[in-house]
Amino acid sequence: QVQPVESGGGLVQAGGFLRLSCAASGRTFSSPAMGWFRQAPGKEREFVAAINWSHKTYYADFVKGRFTISRDNAKKMVLLQMNSLKPEDTAVYYCAALSGEGDIRSNRDYDYWGQGTQVTVSS
Repeated sequence: QVQPVESGGGLVQAGGFLRLSCAASGRTFSSPAMGWFRQAPGKEREFVAAINWSHKTYYADFVKGRFTISRDNAKKMVLLQMNSLKPEDTAVYYCAALSGEGDIRSNRDYDYWGQGTQVTVSS
């Protein structure tokens, strides 16, 4: 398995929380960075959060203070804790690995992508 595998999506009410998990193989988990992106219907895929090998984290402005990205090296997993969810957070969330140099916020620079997991936030 090279592609990451996401889990943890679902339906939640506004103000609620979800935790997304991304299981990665040794090859992808050793990438310089792992990121989460999302894509809502009719919209382009957008950056949500990323974490590099030294655990430095990066966030989109619209999730700062609400989402937290972390990595569990022993389990080779990347987690995205999403709190205070809003209806506009509804999207398919993708986990991806950036295996080389590139812009950690650009989906064009990521090499391996999961199939995505649906997150739906009801108002």
